[in-house]
Amino acid sequence: MTQASRIRVLVVEDHTLFRKGIVSLLANEHDFDVVGEAANGREAIERARELRPDVILMDISMPEMDGLEATRQIKTEVPSARIVILTISEDDRNLFEAIKSGAQGYVLKKIEPRALFGNLRGVVRGEASISRTMATKILKEFARQTRPVAQLPGPDTSLTPREKEVLELVTLGRTNKEIAVALNIAENTAKNHLKSILEKLHLENRVQAAAYAIREGLIEEPRAPKRGASAPENQDRTR
Repeated sequence: MTQASRIRVLVVEDHTLFRKGIVSLLANEHDFDVVGEAANGREAIERARELRPDVILMDISMPEMDGLEATRQIKTEVPSARIVILTISEDDRNLFEAIKSGAQGYVLKKIEPRALFGNLRGVVRGEASISRTMATKILKEFARQTRPVAQLPGPDTSLTPREKEVLELVTLGRTNKEIAVALNIAENTAKNHLKSILEKLHLENRVQAAAYAIREGLIEEPRAPKRGASAPENQDRTR
């Protein structure tokens, strides 16, 4: 893999030992290139402007400026950067604000390294990874929200039948590959359908699309799996 094709990562974390540990883990992967580090939100903004990374792994709780404010500013100034929030607890209420700020991923600090690598790669492919528990809370919170009418894109009746099928699978946490298999279409076709859905609904990512669909009644809210039921592959992730 050439240097140009590697995923350029900026690691933002105020605890030096933890940050260096993440950097060391990523450095051992052939497709990651850690281009910079930052210890607070202000440094993160400066480094993002300078380095234009593909992905920013962003801690929430930091001195001087927290990760949420840094995320908002970076998404305004460097919209191409994908931001993955790093948090201690999936009960953190700041996660809802992180979504509205434009973050594409949400991972816990207790995550296994391999899962973290997979999440970062998925975000680059346009797949936002979060745990099922976190996804359920986020979707319900979004569904309860009532934004001013002027800010709402309004129910979109121009979605094609195929796009509605794709949207329904998105609300179930399916990846682009899983959507392609379910609908017997190419993975790239599934990705293009999702892109069209986001453009029509004026949304930024698949989590927002799922929440919007539920809130506006375009799709029924997905039911939680029955206790004791066998878990499908990738049940712990929603992309």
